[in-house]
Amino acid sequence: MPRRVVQPGLDALAAERQFVKTLGGFVLGIAGAELVTHERIPLPRFNFVVVGDVSLERGTAFFERVLDHYFQRALRPTFRVLPPVPAHLARGLARFGFRARPEPLVLLVGARGHPTTPGASKVRVASRDELDEAVALWNGPEGGIEFRAAVETAWRHPNPGERLTPIVGVRASEIVSAALRYEHSGTAGLHFVTTVPNERGQGAASGLVGAAFELDALEPNATRFLFADSARLERRLRSLGFDPVLTFQEFELPPEAELDLPGPGPATPPRWRPPREIRPG
Repeated sequence: MPRRVVQPGLDALAAERQFVKTLGGFVLGIAGAELVTHERIPLPRFNFVVVGDVSLERGTAFFERVLDHYFQRALRPTFRVLPPVPAHLARGLARFGFRARPEPLVLLVGARGHPTTPGASKVRVASRDELDEAVALWNGPEGGIEFRAAVETAWRHPNPGERLTPIVGVRASEIVSAALRYEHSGTAGLHFVTTVPNERGQGAASGLVGAAFELDALEPNATRFLFADSARLERRLRSLGFDPVLTFQEFELPPEAELDLPGPGPATPPRWRPPREIRPG
């Protein structure tokens, strides 16, 4: 876990990782970091490194181990680091081609039971027939098969203690916004809040966020949370009753960067062999 995180932040971060796991990903803990990974859904929100404390002397080995984990899977991870970012970590990330995003990633938590104002669109739980359209909004037209299958499985067959709900905003019978609400262990997180391009700036996303936590019955004291990756979005969420509790500096590879790994080299004999059977006489 990262340092200096208050309890609502810890609960939300744990729920976010559980969200990735319930959709088929996994989280690998190593010294100095948690590696959140989904081998079949190569989206940044499913493949990221939460960096904790890494010493200067162990930095090179740390980065090589982490990048080997993702690059062997042809995945591009992002790194999340609590500010102020230690200088040796910033140098290490730069050496491997990672660049700081211009704006931080902010975790915001809503007041429990805070009333929010719905928008002009009607917000409701998606129907099964609308799932393809919603997934295309979240994931684009390509590569959505695995994502759709994972969402439908978790939606229709949740594990005990969790609930995944696709939510859509509809105007004039057309979907204009969509999101995934995931509930687990006293938390309710809203993920992949997305608006149809020609509807952006007209309040569709705000209306969805304003109503998404009021659909169905949430636990009365559930921690409600979202992430904002821009100052504009953070301001909007603040106006809807959410307060920032945690800020990460994110580092990512530029689009032109290639995932180039050295060749395996010549074949070598096995490093371990079974013991030979010793026969008497």
